[in-house]
Amino acid sequence: MNNLEIAKLLRSVAAAYQVNPATSSEPTSHFRIVAYQNAADAIEHLTSEVKDLWDDDKLREIPGVGNTIADYLDELFKTGKIKHFEEIMHDLPPAMFELMDVPGIGAKRALRLSRELGITRAHGALEKLIHAAEHGHIRNLEGFGEQLEKEILLSVKTVKERSKRLLLPFATIVAEEVVEYMQKHPGVEKIETLGSLRRRTATVGDIDIAVATNKPKEVIEHFAAYPKKNKLIEKGDSTSSLLLPGGVQVDLMVQPAQYFGALLQHFTGSKHHNIALRTYALKKKLSLSERGIKSGGRIEYFENEEAFYKRLGMDWIPPELRENDGEIELALLHQLPKLVELEDIKGDLHMHSNFPQETSHDAGTNQMEDYANMAVGLNYEYIGFTEHNLKSSTSEAKVLDVLKQKQELAEKLNLKLKIENLKLCIFNGLEIDITPSGKLALPENAFTTLDYAIVSLHSSFRGTKADQTKRVLEGLAHPKVRIFGHPTGRKLNNREGVELDWDKIFDYALKHNKWIEINSSPDRLDLPDTLARQAVKLGVKLIVDTDSHEISWLSGMRYGISVARRGWAEKKDVVNTLSLQEFEKILHST
Repeated sequence: MNNLEIAKLLRSVAAAYQVNPATSSEPTSHFRIVAYQNAADAIEHLTSEVKDLWDDDKLREIPGVGNTIADYLDELFKTGKIKHFEEIMHDLPPAMFELMDVPGIGAKRALRLSRELGITRAHGALEKLIHAAEHGHIRNLEGFGEQLEKEILLSVKTVKERSKRLLLPFATIVAEEVVEYMQKHPGVEKIETLGSLRRRTATVGDIDIAVATNKPKEVIEHFAAYPKKNKLIEKGDSTSSLLLPGGVQVDLMVQPAQYFGALLQHFTGSKHHNIALRTYALKKKLSLSERGIKSGGRIEYFENEEAFYKRLGMDWIPPELRENDGEIELALLHQLPKLVELEDIKGDLHMHSNFPQETSHDAGTNQMEDYANMAVGLNYEYIGFTEHNLKSSTSEAKVLDVLKQKQELAEKLNLKLKIENLKLCIFNGLEIDITPSGKLALPENAFTTLDYAIVSLHSSFRGTKADQTKRVLEGLAHPKVRIFGHPTGRKLNNREGVELDWDKIFDYALKHNKWIEINSSPDRLDLPDTLARQAVKLGVKLIVDTDSHEISWLSGMRYGISVARRGWAEKKDVVNTLSLQEFEKILHST
């Protein structure tokens, strides 16, 4: 089982406890359910496969995976099943767990729909739910109604349409493992990913890889022997395809080194970029193909893309920009932007530690000091801790007391870093919910404990564009608020973002020194690249954060940088490329 499959299994166990806590003799509580959900989240976002960690006897090093869950995973990898999990899910219809993939359908609702509509088998469960909704069978169930039926139908169709797309971080990790394996063969001279993965789009279809070699048969054989494959789909003289766990298809293409530049360009795309490039070439009486550039009956070969683009009279175009959005014209004028690089980042202002408080949402799993040590290793100059606001039921006095404790902890850590001569500054922030009314879920007197605040939408995603925009602008108005976190609220392959008037939001941000976040979380990558491009054009400042809930995800900054680059962002457009001294100046400006 891969990480996504294991995460789904753990969420299914949590769901089983929710709907029927008496399914076993094991004591059940809210905290046990949360433990399974947190472990699922941690495993889904891991940068290593759980199976590999098990092989290295490192299961218990996974944040959020305690001894009990680690023992169950050990049983899974040894026997292929977990007896306890089978017991607690024995009386529940398998379809229930498939229906839970649909936004808005939780464990209890999924169980009702499964039982009352007679949808029991996992296979085809979503299709049967669509059929039931289209024929009006859901609206007649108690507590549902016509409107909820329409919403379920829309959500399940969205899930079906997107189910084959891989999130960029997951596709990257899978591809990097294959590339690392392929590089062990001496016949591999050059190797690159292709297509949407190389362009760093938020979701990816199949993973395509190109190899330059003068030993194509040997390289193909090496690829076909990839140890993690589920199935060899096909193997030819210059191409081969594998099916990996989770239904991921990897396609390999091999060519001699002399063709490699043209091959890379042709199969990186995008379609619109390539069409525009070919149209331009035809005007120059040139013909482009994956083998080279044909001129007057003679074909020229290129070992790299730089030479390919140079032959057309233009600068090399970074793959992230290849969407036919003006990049060809600027490449001809030698005026392409110098895109922001991962190495430009000086800090991360959105992360969640395990500071003990009853937060409104999921807490982090590591101590502040663990994050600080990781940040020092990344050569950061500053980081900011932004745990979620406390639950709405918490008294104002308790909120203030807890946040003062957190402020003191951050100050102590700053002092410790100074004594140890480590050049890292800790800022004390908070991620605060914007309530449906536009008010912030934090008492006014508690803002005095903060260096800055992030405001985010975590609920009530439906509503008119005007109402949601008004809600966001009211949330951004507080002087301590600097960052609009994961701004659209989208969850890739899960839910659409909130409908907002971005012209108004960008205008407000520009006039009031507010920064729009590009959130690097795998299922967010939010602000989306198209909106990032719009923000850059207007001069709105962006900030790229990881929203880490455990320390290993600090390395996920590169995915947010990919979004920024696709949005044409340069170093000057991204706030956290500033030095500590420069950042402090802009943080405290009005």
